[in-house]
Amino acid sequence: MSAPSPRPESDRRPVLDEAREVLEVEARAILALGERLDSSFERAVDLLAACQGRIVTTGMGKSGIIARKLAATFASTGSPALFLHPAEAAHGDLGNVVEGDVVVALSHSGETGEIARLVEIIKRLGVPLVVLTGGRTSTLAGHADVVLDVAVEAEACPLGLAPTASTTAALAMGDALAMSLLRRKGFRPEDFAAVHPGGRLGARLRLVSDVMHTGNAIPRVAPDVLLPEVVSVMSNGRLGIAVVVDAEEKLAGVLTDGDLRRLLQGQAPGGNDASDILSLAAGDCMTRQPRTIGPRALASEALRLLEEHRITSLVVTDAQRRPLGVVHLHDLWRTELI
Repeated sequence: MSAPSPRPESDRRPVLDEAREVLEVEARAILALGERLDSSFERAVDLLAACQGRIVTTGMGKSGIIARKLAATFASTGSPALFLHPAEAAHGDLGNVVEGDVVVALSHSGETGEIARLVEIIKRLGVPLVVLTGGRTSTLAGHADVVLDVAVEAEACPLGLAPTASTTAALAMGDALAMSLLRRKGFRPEDFAAVHPGGRLGARLRLVSDVMHTGNAIPRVAPDVLLPEVVSVMSNGRLGIAVVVDAEEKLAGVLTDGDLRRLLQGQAPGGNDASDILSLAAGDCMTRQPRTIGPRALASEALRLLEEHRITSLVVTDAQRRPLGVVHLHDLWRTELI
């Protein structure tokens, strides 16, 4: 095919004006969806929330690309999902649809032949069908349990041919479904972290329990342990901190390398005499109300506390203030969080 001839100079519009027009057309298409939202959207969310299997999205052509993205969004926000290519469905992939699933089909016209052929199988399985379409009286809409109207006034394509505003509208409606479902299920940041372990996003959502030092790696001492032994425990632990625990193994306080430096400078806490620091015990010198954090907190929250209070370590405790671990600033450096 030969390359298209360039438009005459007299017929050209400034590129930025053309770009703004595209954005305005697509923005209006999205805003119009909000004005048309009704109880059908609520029923769609109810069906998806009650799904005992997977959310199966399907669509052909550009709608298929949007459907694939929607499946990925559902899966990453707590709702198992997969994309079913309608052309491959008739060649064995229909086996992916089982009782308990919900099918979400995207078709701008509602007359996509490949998807229409799936309807019989979907109905035979008793699987609910949610349709996102611009054709409310179409064949596909007629067989749907719920129809979401994603019709647009016009495409942003100057030829009126390439799917542009229509795919943007379908994408936005799909995102609205996924985010409403996320809230309905009570999906939390820590749940998001569990399915996003990689890259900077995974680092930001990593849990404290993923990066803390635990077990024998916790440099712990009793309140009556003398400072020479405390120094030895701190040196072996290499975290710049000693965790002081009482007879019930609950957190009594902490001693840091900064505390030891201040002791050597004659600044004993609590009015104690620092003239003979070797005779002091951990309980005499410790900080009694140290900053702590829970194991299910995000690593980013630990970083915020470390930076806000200008400290290098946090003790991780359970609800009874029993030490579970220690998270150090260096542990966060080794991730992509910093």
